[in-house]
Amino acid sequence: MTETPAPSNKRSSTAPSGATEIQSAPEMPSRGRLWSEIAIVLGLSLGASAVYSIVSIINKLTREESLGDQSTSINTPLSPRPIFDLIYQLLGVGFALVPVALVIFLLWDASRPGLGKLHRLGIDGTAPWRDFGVGVGLAAVIGIPGIGVYLGGRALGITVNVVPTALDDYWWTIPVLILAAMRAGLVEEVIVIGYLFARLRDLGFGSWQIILASALLRGSYHLYQGIGSFVGNVAMGIVFGWLYVRYGRLLPLVMAHILLDTAVFIGYPWAVATFPQLF
Repeated sequence: MTETPAPSNKRSSTAPSGATEIQSAPEMPSRGRLWSEIAIVLGLSLGASAVYSIVSIINKLTREESLGDQSTSINTPLSPRPIFDLIYQLLGVGFALVPVALVIFLLWDASRPGLGKLHRLGIDGTAPWRDFGVGVGLAAVIGIPGIGVYLGGRALGITVNVVPTALDDYWWTIPVLILAAMRAGLVEEVIVIGYLFARLRDLGFGSWQIILASALLRGSYHLYQGIGSFVGNVAMGIVFGWLYVRYGRLLPLVMAHILLDTAVFIGYPWAVATFPQLF
């Protein structure tokens, strides 16, 4: 009797005609490579801002002038010539978004359709109007206590006088301030929440470890504004981080951040004129 050979477990090097090729999932980078990637991304973006901010607060605290008597500006003129000021402002916004493009590239999932490719960043595009509505509500919830934290820090002398905009009044001033708010919302939330949460999960960190690390990073690059702003931004980071862990959606956080900064940047001249004693 002729024995029938057992089927082989080895796959043929050539797939039969008409067969669908199965692609294997991309291999997870090593821990060392992940840490290196995080260091590079942060070094090109908010990590560098944190280092400069720490040096700035040390500089401020070691001056003879008290912290509460000092001032800092966020959006400042970059040239005395209006057209070149506009060009420099636009270039600043554009180049600041390159690290956002980098993390999208790093976490892009080509195996999913449409905006599902960004699912690791908490973006899927399935409910844009709901995300927008949640963002508006979150901006209101965060914004009012945020003003209180700032004013309280000013009263205690632990927060510098923050001037959201020192730009001159040109036809392009408000559009540029809106772009600056969009830049801040995208850079901070995409990197500090979307990217950092994904990579720290890959490294095996727990949810609260990631929330606290992300919140401390957020606070650190706001230290140039004073101790009060550090505390307020850490608290905001904890709230945003918890919401992201709970619901897994990034766009409401981006929208809330953009709305908050837009209101502050554009509303500052009105606030100074209306409440001069506070500013």
